[in-house]
Amino acid sequence: MRIGYQGEEHSYSHQVVSELFPGAETRGLTSFPSVFAALADGSVDRLVVPIENSTTGSILEVLDRLAVSNASIVAEYYGHVRHALIGRPGATTETIRRVLSHPEALAQARETLAINGWEPVPVPDTAGAVRIIAEGGDPAQAALAPPASRERYGLEILMSDVVDRAHNATRFVVLAPDSCEPVIDADKTSICFATSHTPGALALVLTELGLRGANLTRIESRPGDTAWTYRFFVDLLHAPGPEGVERVLQPPPASMHELTVLGSYRAVR
Repeated sequence: MRIGYQGEEHSYSHQVVSELFPGAETRGLTSFPSVFAALADGSVDRLVVPIENSTTGSILEVLDRLAVSNASIVAEYYGHVRHALIGRPGATTETIRRVLSHPEALAQARETLAINGWEPVPVPDTAGAVRIIAEGGDPAQAALAPPASRERYGLEILMSDVVDRAHNATRFVVLAPDSCEPVIDADKTSICFATSHTPGALALVLTELGLRGANLTRIESRPGDTAWTYRFFVDLLHAPGPEGVERVLQPPPASMHELTVLGSYRAVR
């Protein structure tokens, strides 16, 4: 099985792929558009992508593409994220002026960077930031990245646990091409939908889902396909299996329009 992810080897996504799919063929790609394209054209069989962080919220590039791609969430994974400040041998926290990393990682340590007077420099990937530091030779630059990513380049950890919130964790999802039948123990479903433009339409949808036994764990609105329209992304816990999904979503609540089931899978507690 070929597993795609965004980033380079030793990035957080690559670490999750290695844990979920040991021994699988992996393919790191430079951007989220490219990983979704690889799943669509069959270059990979599964994707592992981050969808949400406990400090910064949703990974919007992923969330928006889920709504329009022919892909289904088949599993989720939660990983604690503890960035390390990685620099060249001889560098210290006092010599550092600029810190390179993925924009999400930089946002998770925004206050720490500001307090230390380090300029955040966004690059496409955390592990890629480490490679840039190794190749560049500038002692004033460091990377914010997984601690293990330094090893292949002989770099040093200048500071550990560089996050603004101790609970910092990222939720990853595994995507398969096209729609998939829920497995027997699937007790969580992700959906997106629009509502009618009438007073209380969203409240009616959520109330009806609750009356059908769904436990709402997450909701977010994002721009729709036309200006000033919106789609809602919702995660629901429900009774397990295809019957549990059908009980909650069939028929769709009257005020719900354009329902898309993004996937049903087993919730990670």
